[in-house]
Amino acid sequence: MTIEENLDPEDWDSMRDLGHQMLDDMFDHLKGVRDRPVWQHAPEEIKRHFNGPIPSDPELPEDIYKEFQKYILPYPIGNINPRFWGWVFGTGTVFGALADFLAASINTNSGGIDYHSAPYVERQLIDWFKGVFSFPASASGVLTGGCSEANLIGLAVARNTKAGYQIRQEGLQSPHPRLIVYASEQAHSSIQKAIELLGFGSEALRLIPVNDQFQIDLKALQTTIAQDRSNGHLPICVVGAAGTTNTGSIDDLISLAQICQRENLWFHVDGAFGVWAVLSPQAKGQLAGIEQADSLAFDLHKWMYLPYDIGALLVRNEEAHRKTFSLTPAYLSHGEGGRGMAGGDLVWLSDYDFKLSRNFRALKAWFSFKEHGILKYGRLIQQNIDQARYLAQLISASPELELAAPVSLNVVCFRFIQPGLDHDTLDSLNKQILVELQEQGIAAPSGTLIHGKFVLHVAHTNHRTLRKDFDILVKEVLRIGHQLVQ
Repeated sequence: MTIEENLDPEDWDSMRDLGHQMLDDMFDHLKGVRDRPVWQHAPEEIKRHFNGPIPSDPELPEDIYKEFQKYILPYPIGNINPRFWGWVFGTGTVFGALADFLAASINTNSGGIDYHSAPYVERQLIDWFKGVFSFPASASGVLTGGCSEANLIGLAVARNTKAGYQIRQEGLQSPHPRLIVYASEQAHSSIQKAIELLGFGSEALRLIPVNDQFQIDLKALQTTIAQDRSNGHLPICVVGAAGTTNTGSIDDLISLAQICQRENLWFHVDGAFGVWAVLSPQAKGQLAGIEQADSLAFDLHKWMYLPYDIGALLVRNEEAHRKTFSLTPAYLSHGEGGRGMAGGDLVWLSDYDFKLSRNFRALKAWFSFKEHGILKYGRLIQQNIDQARYLAQLISASPELELAAPVSLNVVCFRFIQPGLDHDTLDSLNKQILVELQEQGIAAPSGTLIHGKFVLHVAHTNHRTLRKDFDILVKEVLRIGHQLVQ
């Protein structure tokens, strides 16, 4: 007799009970997040636990969950905590996490087939984004795993559109001139990665100096474009930054758009987290010109607080976007009308992306936007900006602390100082302060270099933070600094 198996629970009631327990435990975990250290280092015994071989035989789900509770849950990166401000991490939301469970339970592939609900949810999100960023209704867009992926897709469209020949067929081969892309020296590393992955070579990326506001130097940009043309190269794209990781600075997007129009260049904007300041009436003026971008990449798991991972890309020219990626072999034929899953008239989302398999990440954004409304998101973003300015005031009021860069948005860079200490000693001191803040579970900023100085880096995209958390940060930086210099 043939035995046939499946992967469904052998006991649905027991699995249901375990699922309810998991849900209750995670609600308690999130509700009590302020009561735990921001972060704790996983000890060696925890790390060693993950050296075992793949299991050959089944284990009880209850035992697997206990293993999760002991070896995984206590050692997260910590970004759900109110005093986590390292790098640029979002905080996540409860309803968004529940939406992820629902999306995983449906287990749909939203990349193709338009006769199911998931693509329509994603298309509605894209339409909402077009409205938020004043893009035309005819523009295209697609959700991504994050801004790095969105930058890659946007720059691929720029490359194929501005190369001047059939690059999908011929590739980046001579006798065609070298294609050149421009960005500021503060641009995110994902821009260089995209340039390398797309075959330009990192030498084709011109990193332009910045002014004292950490914005791309417009005169240096224009001079470099002219030099490249005179050397026989083909400038094709300028990347503007709407919130750099280091300082939160926003380039002069209006001037960049004018340069791109005059020079016949593609204007791509890396919106990362900063682009969402457009939701704040007080801050949106800093984003003027973003509506003129040819492509706009941005995250939602940072300053829109959604659970990882989700980003998006908008492209003004839908045809250019689709022609960069669309490829339909016989086994994926669609858009023929009529009945059945291969019917329908919508272009598949996979025609705007290099991926065919795409999860239903749209659901958590759709849930969250409906739960809170876009006006509340705008208030939270302005709250973060106001809190960052509050932190800057605390720093400025202390003679033993100094700001390392202007606070233009939600990023604060500062360091502990003491008279008589040289550059190297101050760098070493601030690195140790950072380590102690993290290891003691007090707070989790990160570190970076500003004008060659090591500084503490607070990138504030945390909806749980209160002003008292920044009071604690400043108090503890001073306490640790004093202890280290004694």
